[in-house]
Parts: sequence; structure tokens; C-alpha cells
Amino acid sequence: MGALLLLGYAAVCVLIFKFLRVPVNKWTATTACLGGVVVVGGLLATLNYNHPFTTQGRLYFFTTPIIPEVKGRVVEVPVEPNVALKKGDVLFKIDPERYKFVVAQKEAAVAEAEQGVKQLKSTQDQATASVAKAQAQIDLAQQTFDRQTELLVNKVVAQATVDTASHNLEAANQSLAENQAALERARLAYASEIGGVNTTVARLTADLSDAKYDLDQTTVRAPTDGYVTQLFLRPGMMAGTAPAMIFIHQGDRIFAAAFPQAVVQRLTPGEEAEIAFDAIPGKVFEGKVSLLVDAVSQGQLQASPTLLNPEDRGQTQGVALVGIDITDDVSGYQLPAGATAQVAVYSTHLASVAVLRRILLRMKSWMNYIV
Repeated sequence: MGALLLLGYAAVCVLIFKFLRVPVNKWTATTACLGGVVVVGGLLATLNYNHPFTTQGRLYFFTTPIIPEVKGRVVEVPVEPNVALKKGDVLFKIDPERYKFVVAQKEAAVAEAEQGVKQLKSTQDQATASVAKAQAQIDLAQQTFDRQTELLVNKVVAQATVDTASHNLEAANQSLAENQAALERARLAYASEIGGVNTTVARLTADLSDAKYDLDQTTVRAPTDGYVTQLFLRPGMMAGTAPAMIFIHQGDRIFAAAFPQAVVQRLTPGEEAEIAFDAIPGKVFEGKVSLLVDAVSQGQLQASPTLLNPEDRGQTQGVALVGIDITDDVSGYQLPAGATAQVAVYSTHLASVAVLRRILLRMKSWMNYIV
């Protein structure tokens, strides 16, 4: 910008000295030089503060590194670079055989567990029958004991016969207790459930779902609408330990420009802006300041074992990042993601001087034709 102003001032001086026939001497030459310093310096100071300009404008875009959730050898890469994709389109496939084996193994385990539940039910029914049988034996032993006791009172049988009946009754009670314990164990095993499903079956079903998920992840799909660029992945390569490709999201772009901190007071939301993309020579687009990022990266602090060194922080002041909405339609231009641009913001202060900034910006845009 300074060079353009100096060239313009030099052109004016040439016109004055040559066409108006102003004599060239030490006084007129000195006056012209000093006038250039004052005029150009004053204009630069006024423009740079009230209508700031930067060459650090860029069209930012979002990317996602595609890292598969499972490891394996790539068997197919159907995607083409720089071809539009829809969400869910296949990017590449990993050999699924080993994951199919795991799914088959888990399915067998679930089937075995479901069969085991039926066996638990059978065991519980058997234990219930054993308890009923033991109860019947107690009733029979009790009747025998009562009858032998009555016969002993009538002196029909000996004491040894009563003792034998007593031992048989006690053994029957012990057998009942053992069968009741076995029934309780069988009942607890059969009734062990979570959400109405046997716990073993539920655990193995969850393992099966996890195995099926891993199998499904052998086919890697596009996370959103977008495209893949610089595609280097080929069949036979191993995937799963590092990004296999970079996915660029469609339409999810923002434009931002970096300005010196000295002009922050003039960068307010709603101010008019103009953008001249390096990729579109001779064209200037309208825009508006949308936001001023209220943080500078050089000032961030993170947990560290070392103390803050102010001297290191003072080496670079950092720039203020400003978000700008492009109000003109740029869809008709071949504008690559990440394109750089020159940006001017026009404040309401000294608005009459802004016309000079507009002229200079357009001159810079025209100069892109010869770069």
C-alpha cells in the first residue's frame, strides 16, 4: 500500500514539474520530498488505523482424519479423489474375515448360553421334585416313628426298633435340608437376570453386538457430505494405526483475516469489509465483520512444569483474528479451500478517506494478474 501511494504521489509530482513547468531546484525538490513524507505518511496512518488492511485473509475449511476403528489389511478403495461424496458412501474396506470368525464364535457362545438356561430350568424342576420326594420320606418316617413309639408303650417292640425309626426320621430331615439347599441354588442360578434376560446370555449377547460392530467397521464410510483429496491409500496397505486419508467437509467453511492489534478498536461487528482473493484477480467482494475473536494465541497458558517467561511471550505480539461474512456470491468462481485474500475493513471514522483504501485495494487486486 505504501508503495502504491508513493508511486501515485510521484506521478503527481511529475505532472506538476513537467506540465505546469515548475522549476526544479533545491527548494522545490525539498518541498516535494517533505510533502511526500507528510502526505503519504499521514494518509498511511489515517488509512491503517481507521480503515485497516491486511494480506492475511484466508478461507478456512474443516477436515476429518479418517482413522478406522478396527485394524486390518485394506482390500478395496472405491473412492476417487476430489469426487463429491454423500454421507455414508464407502471410502474403503478392510478384510472382514477375522471379524466374521469372531462373530461366529460369539453367536455360538450365545446359543450355548441360551441352551444352558433351559438346563438350569430343568435342574430347578429336578430339585423341586427331589424336595417333594424328601418331604414324602419325612412323612413316612414320621409315621413309622409314631407307630413304633406306640408299640413300644404297649411293649410290643423293643427300644432298638424305636431307635432305628428315630434315626430314619433324622436322616429324612437331613435329606430334605440338602434338597432344599440344592433347590435354592438352582432357583438362584435360573433367576439370575438383568432386564428380564439371563445374566450370562446378556453378557454374551453384548459381546456378540460388540463383535458385529467391529465387523461393520471394516467398511469405512464418509462421515458427512464432502470429498477426499490427495488419496494415497491402496489395497494391501495396513490401516488402523494412523489416518488413512483426509476427508474435507462440504460447505463448512469460514473466512477470517488477521489484523495488527493496533487497529482492534476499529474492528467491530457489522463494519463493512471488502475482500480481494489472490485466486480471483481484478475482482473485489463485499463482506461484513461478523466477530472479533477475543483471544490471541500467543497469550494462552497451559499447565507446565516450567515457569512463565515474559521475555518469550514478548517476542511476538500476535494478531487479532476477525471473522468476516462474504455477502457477495462467490459460487460461480473456482475458489479453492484455503484460498488467501487481501482484506480491508471500513469503519465509520473518517469515512471520506475510505475511498482511497478502496482504490488501493482494487489496484492490489489488479496486480494479481501479473503474479
